[in-house]
Amino acid sequence: MTMLNRPYAALMGFIEARDADGRLMLVMDFAEDKTGRPGYLHGGAIAGLLESAGFAGLADAIGESPAPRLKPINVTVTYMRGGVEKRTYARAMIERLGRRVANIEVTAWQDDPAKPIAMAQINILIDRS
Repeated sequence: MTMLNRPYAALMGFIEARDADGRLMLVMDFAEDKTGRPGYLHGGAIAGLLESAGFAGLADAIGESPAPRLKPINVTVTYMRGGVEKRTYARAMIERLGRRVANIEVTAWQDDPAKPIAMAQINILIDRS
């Protein structure tokens, strides 16, 4: 199941893409329903993008069909600067992939990946039963 088939990702309009190195990214276009304070993205929209990108990146790295059930253990979001009214990208980096637990760092940016607007540390339980 791709991210586009998941209800939350579909509702938010996330788009799957690959960067120049072939790594999975999620893209979120700006829309009025994603506005927080005037001129800026809502923090919940950014957090949802980060979490979805983390799950999508992990599912892509595992590559099993059918994919195992993934359950969040912990999600910690750090906001670094305000996201403005434009396209936002998020990409996951798998820090540790064990048999039962994965540790993931996800970064969101708009114009420049070197200038993130937010990051997340996510721990996920991998249920292969």
